[in-house]
Amino acid sequence: VQLQASGGGFVQAGGSLRFACVASGQTFINMGWFRQAPGKEREFVAVVRRPGNRAYYADSVKGRFTISRDNTKNTVYLQMDNLKPEDTAKYYCAGGDGILSAIMATSTYRSWGQGTQVTVSS
Repeated sequence: VQLQASGGGFVQAGGSLRFACVASGQTFINMGWFRQAPGKEREFVAVVRRPGNRAYYADSVKGRFTISRDNTKNTVYLQMDNLKPEDTAKYYCAGGDGILSAIMATSTYRSWGQGTQVTVSS
């Protein structure tokens, strides 16, 4: 199974970026995004869960980020608006089949993308 992410980059505070992540070889119940800033642990950002494609967000990104999923393309998207300097991190796409209560745990996910950098300047 391979997760291939695209997007990210450099943006000023208040700007927007969009990610896409394509899963090849398998489908997952949960597809989402985590991020890791230098010197910090990897943290949950958002996930969309089948069936129904219901979305779940970290409190820090609620109202600013939108996750969506196209099941026909096995692709998950992350639209990031009103970006803040504290959003600066390397973002990782993740896929897994864990239960709802565990969707924020990195151990729940068995496939990871290569990571892509987001830098937000103040």
